[in-house]
Amino acid sequence: MSFGSRARVAMQAYGPACIGIDPHPSLLEQWGLEDDIEGLDRFASICVEAFAGQVAFVKPQSAFFERFGARGVVVLERTIEDLRHTGSLVVLDVKRGDIGSTAQAYADAYLDDDAPMAADAITVSPFLGFGSLAPFFDVAEKNDAGVFVLALTSNPEGPEVQHARNGDRTVAGGVLAQLAELNAGATPMGSYGAVVGATIGDATEDLAINGPLLVPGFGAQGGTVDDVRRLFGGVIDNVIPSTSRGVLAAGPDVQALRDSAARVNAELVGS
Repeated sequence: MSFGSRARVAMQAYGPACIGIDPHPSLLEQWGLEDDIEGLDRFASICVEAFAGQVAFVKPQSAFFERFGARGVVVLERTIEDLRHTGSLVVLDVKRGDIGSTAQAYADAYLDDDAPMAADAITVSPFLGFGSLAPFFDVAEKNDAGVFVLALTSNPEGPEVQHARNGDRTVAGGVLAQLAELNAGATPMGSYGAVVGATIGDATEDLAINGPLLVPGFGAQGGTVDDVRRLFGGVIDNVIPSTSRGVLAAGPDVQALRDSAARVNAELVGS
């Protein structure tokens, strides 16, 4: 099954929420864990136990593992392996973007199903030119994987690039239009999604890309169900709201984490 098909099945089974695994130093401390490799390993293991097969999407943030060096990457690799094929899809948040053979190497590292850190989908940056992402789309297609492309992020620095105009449309609008072309004709939806923040305020760009929309900023960062409903309207069935701290604050108790994720999904489905 394509990533788009698997994503739809997972959303129908569990709800649309994506739960981040962000082992930030403050969260490790909040959970009573040391900010070291043992604390990281314990944090990741608890998250796997809590969320694997319980939510549609789990999104490890690679940077919080990489900061521990090679040993942290080993923990990330094991976390991905433990999550995959449990019913939950792994969206690895790496925001990679490069050109030529380097882009190809990143694509092979994260999207080739035989790679040690193969995920169901990854995040990428298009700001070296949308065409630079071709290796990611090619490897994703061969491996039934997904790609989420940054389009309208909610950080305050984003608009200077994303809202800049390229002819008669914004840079973000161009990214979205090219994703729509890649997803044209796919059912139940395409495998190539966009990252659109829940706290961007308003979007004049066309979000109907026939693909998944990963929506960070939901929950602790201020995005609400009302924001999701207002921003995404007719494409809300393709929206994957992402939250990390809002759910992880319930840890380290596994059942409390599951209950917190379930409440988020119930709130979203009720919308």
